[in-house]
Amino acid sequence: MAEEIEGTVKTIVFANEENGYAVIHLQTASTIVTIVGILPSIREGDYIKATGGFVQDKRFGKQFKVTTFELLPPSTVQAIESYLASGVIKGIGEKLAQRIVEAFQEKTLDILDTNPEALLSVKGISKRIVEHIEQSWQDQKIVRSLIMFLHPYGVSSKLAVRIYKVYGLDAEKKITENPYCLAMDIKGIGFLTADAIAMRFGFAKDSLHRAKAALLYAMMKCVEDGHSYYPKQLLVDKVEKEFEIPEEKAHIALTELAGMKNTIVAENHEEEEGIFLHTYHTYEQRIAHYIRRLLYSPRALEEEKLKSNITQVLQEATIMLSEEQQYAVEQATCNKVMVLTGGPGTGKTTITNCILRVFEKESNDILLAAPTGRAAKRMSETTKREAKTIHRLLEYNPQEDRFSYNANNPLSCKLLVIDECSMVDTMLMYHLLQAVPLGATLLFVGDSNQLPSVGAGNVLHDIIHSGIVPVIELTTIFRQAKESRIICNAHRIYKGEMPEIIHTKELSDFYFIPAKEPDTVAQQVVEYVQFHIPRRFGLHPVKDIQVLSPIIKGSTGVQALNTMLQKALNPKKEHIQKGETYFHLDDKVMQIKNNYDKDVFNGDVGYICYINPKERELTIRFDDKNVLYTFEELHEVTPAYSISIHKSQGSEYPAVVIPLTMQHYIMLQRNLIYTAITRGKQLVVIIGDPKAIAIAVQNSTLRKRYTRLSPRLQGVIINE
Repeated sequence: MAEEIEGTVKTIVFANEENGYAVIHLQTASTIVTIVGILPSIREGDYIKATGGFVQDKRFGKQFKVTTFELLPPSTVQAIESYLASGVIKGIGEKLAQRIVEAFQEKTLDILDTNPEALLSVKGISKRIVEHIEQSWQDQKIVRSLIMFLHPYGVSSKLAVRIYKVYGLDAEKKITENPYCLAMDIKGIGFLTADAIAMRFGFAKDSLHRAKAALLYAMMKCVEDGHSYYPKQLLVDKVEKEFEIPEEKAHIALTELAGMKNTIVAENHEEEEGIFLHTYHTYEQRIAHYIRRLLYSPRALEEEKLKSNITQVLQEATIMLSEEQQYAVEQATCNKVMVLTGGPGTGKTTITNCILRVFEKESNDILLAAPTGRAAKRMSETTKREAKTIHRLLEYNPQEDRFSYNANNPLSCKLLVIDECSMVDTMLMYHLLQAVPLGATLLFVGDSNQLPSVGAGNVLHDIIHSGIVPVIELTTIFRQAKESRIICNAHRIYKGEMPEIIHTKELSDFYFIPAKEPDTVAQQVVEYVQFHIPRRFGLHPVKDIQVLSPIIKGSTGVQALNTMLQKALNPKKEHIQKGETYFHLDDKVMQIKNNYDKDVFNGDVGYICYINPKERELTIRFDDKNVLYTFEELHEVTPAYSISIHKSQGSEYPAVVIPLTMQHYIMLQRNLIYTAITRGKQLVVIIGDPKAIAIAVQNSTLRKRYTRLSPRLQGVIINE
């Protein structure tokens, strides 16, 4: 039978703002009780009544486990003073709380509710302070009511506050009338949460509100899958299948959405109606506009002077370029925008450096950038010039969520070189191009045969395919590169040929270890990383070897391999646990989202150098800086003994180990295995099923990404 307990919150031992779980010391009439459970937005000084029962915890002893609770207004003078002194109302501290309660006793809360002007009689309170207290009191009442209203539906306290800021006093009314507005208006609340609330409110599955929200949610998922737009009929079919939205209702909803400002855009091209999220339609339009504008604008540096520098640069550097390479350098001097592409060993770095030397003789106003920190660092190493991430180049401001450099404040440069362009998605390319000055030369460098960007679009491919931008594709593998089995096999795979495995007693840089069962493959990956590769090649198992998996889940996926490798390579007892993830001292970890405050970015790899189990904090060493993470921030990092092939783009490692099994069937594509192999500088080891690698090599069919950038660049679709 359920028990009831009530009292004042004395101490909040622990509180998780995301899920509302809390451990609290509650002062009852007779004693202090530890209560645990989902207790969102509780503050010290609150008076609550909780339902549940006592349990005996093995570690913490007797606790009251809460099933339901309600906030009650504090009734005693002492409780009211404690409540006000807790900081619940901005502007009222301990001393002011004491004076207010001394003046109004048990009627204090009624005064705040009905007659706040009476506070003027209290020493130290002015009219301005009364207005501030009155507003703060009303705000906190509404916000806490909203928190209690939304928490059963999985909405955190932080999101509830954000909802209040958007909707104000009408928040509960607006949500009750149309819960789906949450998914449309509030960042961080998706369709599924809004749908769960709506179902509890009794909304019909075929309601128009639901249809519109489902369509927007489906479009957002399409963007996450890499599409800039999605064919209308396929989108309608998708929401009908996944959310039981009748086709007729979906068409009506699309028409209404298209009539709403900044929501979706319906566009016809080649007898296909495509649906865009408004922002991505704008991105594509402006990318095409900016590239075409750059192509036909006068250059800041004279072409003849640049061409005359080529011979001098080659003589000074004592470099003998092939005809193909020299032509590439010449084209960079006479075209405002150019793409330089080619596989490993074809000389992209050599040509890029030659182009830089040619331009340097006329101006040192040159900028270099790449999509990720690792790619930018590698670019700096190969060019001996500073290279930045695109976000740093454009000076992203996270507080204002905008870039300092833009169309109104362009970059200052005569030449801009962007490396690893296959990784640049539609959104980032839009922000980059609008900041390029009209007179600048823009050089895109990348391997178009690698995986497309993680974000929406297929920008480098579309630029090349459009035919309006000069493209230099390097195809010749040079003598030194031909000696590398890694490079030779990468090119074989690109041509659709199986990699060549040479069996020799001498050390090679490319190995294929056959194994079929996923569990066997996983175990062999660990053994090769832990023992065989370090023993034969003298490479460090953590710092020099990177495991690259095609998938996240499964026995040969990133998560399982990280658990196995962590246990084998770093079985330290000192750790912090977050969910199912353990963070050990000296663990290799990766940042998985940009954090501009910490100056660490998606893909940065570091090592845990300090752990504070008591405070549940840890410090990670990234290159030359230490970065502190609180427990609440640990979702930003993940163990990185194994990472996905997608995450490896833009990086090189001394050695890579690639598990490849039929468990990865859905991911077995030529460009995936090609990307993985080209990450290894000294050694590539593939462990897996010969059938799986054969399927991957033969499968050149790329997953279709719905984009319309290419026809926009060609002028087939007019950019309004």
